[in-house]
Amino acid sequence: MRKGSAMELTLPFPPSVNHYYRRVGPRTLISREGREYRRAICGLLAPGGGNGIRKPPAGGRIALAMDAFPPDRRRRDLDNLLKCTQDSLAHAGVFEDDSQIDLLVVARCGPVKGGKVAIRIDEFPLRRCPLCGGKFPKTESEQPHDN
Repeated sequence: MRKGSAMELTLPFPPSVNHYYRRVGPRTLISREGREYRRAICGLLAPGGGNGIRKPPAGGRIALAMDAFPPDRRRRDLDNLLKCTQDSLAHAGVFEDDSQIDLLVVARCGPVKGGKVAIRIDEFPLRRCPLCGGKFPKTESEQPHDN
């Protein structure tokens, strides 16, 4: 990721964390559905087959904003979509590890056929608000103060 640039991706709607893992005896594994989703994301983002994503420097701090467009109107917990999406992006090489995420913003949007998630990844600290796109002040003197 170049300094000051943002990465925008549109991905298939992920399986819930409830379907991402499965237990086999004492072990917890990524389920078949979870592995298929990870493979699909890697295929979409592979150089030549997708956006040609490159990893930011190891240890680089990032902000991730996600708009979730579910495939239908069923009730879903937004936080159940995060782990699968973050792990799949790390597995595809978008970033080293999801522990690099210092700011996470998730919004539920209206349903679309098949569902999708729109992802925006920025360097952290941010230069723009992930919600409104407005510029952040560069210095403390430019900050609005309550007093």
